[in-house]
Amino acid sequence: MEFLDIPLFDDDFFKMMFRFILNFTFLTIIIRFVYYPSSKRKDYVFTYYLISLIVFLLCFTLKKYNLDIGMALGLFAIFGIIRYRTDPIDIKEMTYLFVVIGVSVINSLANKKMSYAEILGANVLIIFILILIERYWALKQEESKFIVYENIENIKPENHEILKSDLEHRTGLTINKVNIGKVDFLKDTAEVTIFYFKNN
Repeated sequence: MEFLDIPLFDDDFFKMMFRFILNFTFLTIIIRFVYYPSSKRKDYVFTYYLISLIVFLLCFTLKKYNLDIGMALGLFAIFGIIRYRTDPIDIKEMTYLFVVIGVSVINSLANKKMSYAEILGANVLIIFILILIERYWALKQEESKFIVYENIENIKPENHEILKSDLEHRTGLTINKVNIGKVDFLKDTAEVTIFYFKNN
């Protein structure tokens, strides 16, 4: 039964819904239970879910067309290089973005040559590796904080240790490195970026 030369229903609908539930389940484990507890970034949780949803549906839809592998890889490479011009993505967030895109592609493009055991195995393996690295193998994560500093006498090279000590006293952080940015002599302020380990 068709409407405007498009079938009203196809058996692939059930395949799509089953694959979608499977994909959404594994993505929830990755995004909500592996990524979010360590980062606490709600904005990226929203982004990862929406991008993975679009990639999954796009892949499942395009699977019905005869696309060569080069065109398909080029299409998904666009998603892999996404950067927000006003808010650059950290390397860790970019990695998780690539992971959710990859999982969605695997779950949507798998065909009769790939069993469900292999699909499940691939998803479980990705989650296992993520948990292993995130919880047990991860090294100390260095973070940065932007500060407007008013005591510009301390930004002189010879006063570097005084500047670092003052910033540590004010912030309560153990600082690894201090970068001096824009200096405003009219307002007697300087833009300072401090770097410190997350667990401190």
